[in-house]
Amino acid sequence: MEKTIVLVHGAWLTPASWDLFRSLYESRGYRVLAPAWPGLEGPLSTLRHGVPAAMARRTIKDLVDHYARTIQVLPSAPILVGHSFGGLIVQLLADRGLGCAAVAIDPAPPRGVFPPPSALKAALPVLLTWAGWNRVHTMGFKGFCATFANTLPPAGQREAYDSFIVQAPGRIYFQAAFGIGNGLDFGNRKRPPLLLIAGEEDRTAPASMVRANAKRHGKSPVRVDYREFAGRSHWLVREPGWEAVAEAALDWAEQVTGSATSAKDQATAA
Repeated sequence: MEKTIVLVHGAWLTPASWDLFRSLYESRGYRVLAPAWPGLEGPLSTLRHGVPAAMARRTIKDLVDHYARTIQVLPSAPILVGHSFGGLIVQLLADRGLGCAAVAIDPAPPRGVFPPPSALKAALPVLLTWAGWNRVHTMGFKGFCATFANTLPPAGQREAYDSFIVQAPGRIYFQAAFGIGNGLDFGNRKRPPLLLIAGEEDRTAPASMVRANAKRHGKSPVRVDYREFAGRSHWLVREPGWEAVAEAALDWAEQVTGSATSAKDQATAA
């Protein structure tokens, strides 16, 4: 049966952020799906100039339900990989028992995992905006350099910002801050195995927070693992060395699902 990977992008981004991962995983024989958040289905060139106003009303549940519908019609349970807010979505999908393995890269925290000051600082521009829960927001270039891609050289920061960053809904940030829609059962016996990946220099989802997140999932008898990459920022999915992150995620998923041999055989046959 065809092996499938579902990639879940984060806030401020679109499926284009997964292009490198997608190419690598397809080269290893996988069918790769990277659905956009509802309202972000258009071309990146258009979204860079503004997202649909309806995005302002998107909730965490809307996003999780959207991906759940995609997963539930697949012929077999896929590997789930999410980045940033997509990492939170993947944890919530896994909590519903979806997927055969789940990888959360630099994930936003579920309820019960408290962000340190650096993570709160990264979210402040949204949380301090008047009526920010009912608006779409733009990440400033200065904030992107300081909290999202702080390990890139200036030229790389400018290129990444101009190429990939779009507006994001404020409501999901307020929900996450107040524990609305981001709760899960840390002792869940029915979730798939879970890997949480952190970047040592991440200022949006600091490694200490991701470790705490993994520790909370340890209440379940189902496997949970933690992996940290030295010298990496929140831009872990595209900064130099991204291949090591992509390969570590897939190698782990193949190990816990017992699919390593069959997947590599498919890639060889292709």
